[in-house]
Amino acid sequence: MLVIKDPGARVDYVFDWGDAYLDGQVIVAADWTVDPVVAGGVSVEAESHDLLRCAATLAGGAAGALYRVTNRVTLSDGQIDERSIVLRVEER
Repeated sequence: MLVIKDPGARVDYVFDWGDAYLDGQVIVAADWTVDPVVAGGVSVEAESHDLLRCAATLAGGAAGALYRVTNRVTLSDGQIDERSIVLRVEER
């Protein structure tokens, strides 16, 4: 999924994992990463999760650059999964 973000924007992004797991698993740990990690690039300013959803506040980024933002979760039954978005930074 491609998402466009202004370099000056500080925006929340959410992954809802509830639809993917039907056997009662819940999120016990979550982590967010940005690739590439560069000076002035997109950064994770805050992150949180509940039993089924993960959220991150993303800030910064260089206009014209692409970043992969990944949310990796550990579920209550030990499974590990991840989802990513591609973030394109553009002046708006």
